[in-house]
Amino acid sequence: MKIAVFFVGEVEDAGFNASALAGAQAASAEGLADISIVSGVSYDQPEIRNRMAAILPDHDGLVFIGGQGNLATPELARAYPDKRFAIVQGNQTGPNLASYDVRQEDSAFLAGCLAARLTQSGTVAHLSGHRVPPGLKGRAAFAAGVAHADPSVGVLTGFCGTQDDGDVTYRWASAQIAAGADILFTMLNGARGGAIRACRENGTRQIGNALDWVARDPAVFVASAIARIDTGVRHAIRDMVDGQVPDHVVEFGLAEGDFISLSLGREVPQAVSDEIEDFAEGIRTGRIVVPKEYTGDEFNPDEVPCDATQ
Repeated sequence: MKIAVFFVGEVEDAGFNASALAGAQAASAEGLADISIVSGVSYDQPEIRNRMAAILPDHDGLVFIGGQGNLATPELARAYPDKRFAIVQGNQTGPNLASYDVRQEDSAFLAGCLAARLTQSGTVAHLSGHRVPPGLKGRAAFAAGVAHADPSVGVLTGFCGTQDDGDVTYRWASAQIAAGADILFTMLNGARGGAIRACRENGTRQIGNALDWVARDPAVFVASAIARIDTGVRHAIRDMVDGQVPDHVVEFGLAEGDFISLSLGREVPQAVSDEIEDFAEGIRTGRIVVPKEYTGDEFNPDEVPCDATQ
């Protein structure tokens, strides 16, 4: 079976896409299917639709990586009923369309709890790029985690409109730091480099996501909200090959197994680490319900004077 794994942006982004790519490569190494990688597609719905339509004649199935696929993939699935489709981080299903969701929001909630415990300024920040369902749920979870641990802590949150432009994220992160945030939680792809540069210049700590950023850059990252996106990709490919099309969104979170975790830096006090594990157990057992929506204020970098340039 020939399957295309479809990425918005670059795959070697040291983040979400890189984790998904590892899953596709693992599935290929296992011999599950003849897998091709399609990448470098911009976040533009007409371009996404055109690229998908162009490759479908040569493939039996397509796995779309990211919530950006929730609009175009159902349309293409209806137009090509003889093909099989899946969205990783999706929320759409159909006769030939499956969705898989690695619950990044579980680890984002824990990241919020940690940020609330470690902040010295009383203000923390969240920065993401595209307003897609996984990112929106991650933002809601982070803000809820902050409030769960300490409702007196303020949260600056925003979507800068790009997952890959480091100049934009440098400006946004610098503005959030100038507005008082001393810990930033970033849900970004290649653009995380701009936020890292802003944190390094200001001595600000950051919490990463998807991969283990503590291991990569412990001087900047105090924690990382790990999400095994590769697991979702491998599961999607295996189901596609087996002809399985779940009629519900298949979730991988703390309650389902070892798919989500919060990597902690060595400087995190043991008491705080123990508390984070208690919060994680609360999510596993249902004692803590992670919300999906955020109704608070949005951060605007143009309202904060800072030295960052775009």
